[in-house]
Order: sequence, then structure tokens, then C-alpha cells
Amino acid sequence: MSGIDPDTDHALELAHHYTEGVRVSTRGDYASRALLSLALHDDPSRPTSVRDLAQRTGLPQPYLEQILLALKGVGLVRSKRGVGGGYVLARSAESITLAEVVAAVDGPIVAGDFGQPHQDGACDHEGQCVLLAVWADVGSHMREHLASYTLADMVLQARGVQPLRRTHSA
Repeated sequence: MSGIDPDTDHALELAHHYTEGVRVSTRGDYASRALLSLALHDDPSRPTSVRDLAQRTGLPQPYLEQILLALKGVGLVRSKRGVGGGYVLARSAESITLAEVVAAVDGPIVAGDFGQPHQDGACDHEGQCVLLAVWADVGSHMREHLASYTLADMVLQARGVQPLRRTHSA
């Protein structure tokens, strides 16, 4: 890869491999894209139809309908039926975080479903407690990081008013 030495090449390959490991699901991404679109066109008096939202975001309409129902169920969007109906944000864009959006459609944000240290025999095997604590810490960092971004932040960034805030190097 780098041509410098085998150890450096191996380290670069590992770094590339590990940066692709923790992911937001497709549902989490689609939910975030849908709510960002609603926030970009926020007007509580003019709901956005699922069809229009699907066109603006490039998301498949049937899947988007399912996601919007889940978001409605946790109070992130409201719907209006009938002619001129559609969806609007249920709260201000400043009060909705990406952590809430992802958790609404994916459940708790965790690095894995490995259990908690010192519960249900989780520490019965060598080294297991240490790793469980690390996985729990990784999940906590993911939640905190996603919670640091609001839809309002994303609107400013999408409009070019505020540069994309990066907290880690790629």
C-alpha cells in the first residue's frame, strides 16, 4: 500500500478495515434523510406528502412510508390526512438529534448485542468482562456523537451556512 515497510502497510490495511466496521443502518440513514428534508422545507402549515418527500430524497416511497410511521410513533413527525396532507416535524429542528432519529428506527444505539459486564454470567470466561466494557464504551461514544448533531445543524450545513463539523479524522 504505502511501499514504506510491511508493518506500515499492514497497519494501514487494518485501519482501513476497521473504519468500515460500525455502521448506521439503511433505515437510520433513510430516516435521517427524510427528517433533514422536512427540516430544510419546514413549514408546519404545509405538510409534505410522502410522494414529494420520496422524490426530494430519492428514497423508495413504500419503505419511506414505513419509516415515517415509526418516526410518527415516537413523536418526531406529525401527519395530516387528506388533500394537502403529509408530514411535518413534530418538534423544532433544534431539538431533534441524529441519535434520536437513528434510535427511533433501529432501537438502542450499541456497538453490539453482547450484554453488560457482570450480568447473567457475562464474566464467566477469560477476558470477557474487559471486552464487554469496551463494547459498551464504544456504544456510548456512538450515542454521544450522534446526539451532538441536531437537524438544525444539518440544515445549516446543507445550506452551506456552517461547515461540516468533523470531530474525527477519516
